[in-house]
Amino acid sequence: MDYTIRCEWDPEAKVWWSDSDEIPICLESESLDRLIEKVCIAAPELAELNSLPCPNRLYFVMGAREEVCV
Repeated sequence: MDYTIRCEWDPEAKVWWSDSDEIPICLESESLDRLIEKVCIAAPELAELNSLPCPNRLYFVMGAREEVCV
């Protein structure tokens, strides 16, 4: 089973966070590389705990938003 994981930058908190519609995963980290590591470790465990198929592949979609006052 393949899962898509969204990774977004929160400029206020200064952390990257993850979310997915397919697997209940919500993690955060100060660096994107560390967040991806955490997701790769947690995803198989969360899949098993939630009776979901074990992930074969994880697809990461990254994004960042910046609010600018004009």
